[in-house]
Amino acid sequence: MQPTPQASGLRAAQVPAEGLGAAPSPPSHPRDVLLGAQAQTGFLPVCDHYSGVEARMRKSLQLQAEMAQEFGTCVFDVTLDCEDGAPVGLERDHAWLVARLALDAAPKARVAARVHAVDHPAFANDVATIAGEAGHRLCHLMVPKVESVDDVLQVERALERASAAQLPIHVLIESPAAVHRAFEIAAHPRVQSLSFGLMDFVSAHGGAIPALGMTSSGQFSHPLVVRAKLEIAAACHAHGKVPSHCVVTEFADTAAMQGAATRAARELGYTRMWSIHPAQIRPILQAFAPLQDDIEVASKIIAAAADSDWAPISFDGTLHDRASYRFYWQVLERAHSTGRALPVAVRQWFGAPAFVSQ
Repeated sequence: MQPTPQASGLRAAQVPAEGLGAAPSPPSHPRDVLLGAQAQTGFLPVCDHYSGVEARMRKSLQLQAEMAQEFGTCVFDVTLDCEDGAPVGLERDHAWLVARLALDAAPKARVAARVHAVDHPAFANDVATIAGEAGHRLCHLMVPKVESVDDVLQVERALERASAAQLPIHVLIESPAAVHRAFEIAAHPRVQSLSFGLMDFVSAHGGAIPALGMTSSGQFSHPLVVRAKLEIAAACHAHGKVPSHCVVTEFADTAAMQGAATRAARELGYTRMWSIHPAQIRPILQAFAPLQDDIEVASKIIAAAADSDWAPISFDGTLHDRASYRFYWQVLERAHSTGRALPVAVRQWFGAPAFVSQ
């Protein structure tokens, strides 16, 4: 194994030559070495941006392309919305519009679709049209109001009928009963991410949770709301899935958005968040990105670990092994997914996009 350039000052272990004239074997990729059943194995952009009106859907896709050019990677998903975007009575037309927009999106665009709930009359046609026509262009399908694994199985069968059986499923948890079953839902192998639906969750309590529970501040203080968020995050992490935090409706209040996103990432264990307005995207990226000092430390540790063939090392007087390597590698993955510049020592591992489907 060839020494990896790194900034830590630690010497890498040297590996004997494999034979006269033999080429050295390529260095192992940290994703292959470190990520396993107990860790998230696929990284999604930290922001999932929703729009359902045609003009806004087109602008969202354009903004995604512009920011991908700016950051050097796709930093947010665009989810084209049927549930809140389709005019009543025109659900079929809207499904075709979503399919066309997905097909017309740029080759490297990350575009998804939110269909109607499984018990809605438009659900079957949504999946047949959108997944059937454009499933190969979608990064996932979002399904709202999922109550149980039975709902996930219904989605799975609908995707099979649409010849889109491999499309990842994202689910929206919006009721107390669904929160109770979050671990079962997260365990399903086709489910890639669980999102929390704040408004419907509060409404499902019949007035027992005040309106304050739907605000950017109240959703972090009411015990029932906080408990639901923690259950969903824990369920996702137990099964290597991505927990996605709910919307903040005060889209004009940048400070409120930044504060909510920071608390979701730092206190509640969420690694992704919804955006419903373009002004929310950059605050989400900022809140979910690692600090620059953390990026530097992670880079030094991972580079030194690779030089030592992933054996234990001492760094600044502290022992590190694969358990801590996994943590620091995920810091780098998160840095890359939020468009942060990476030190030269680890940049070699990010030549390809960091986002992969599970």
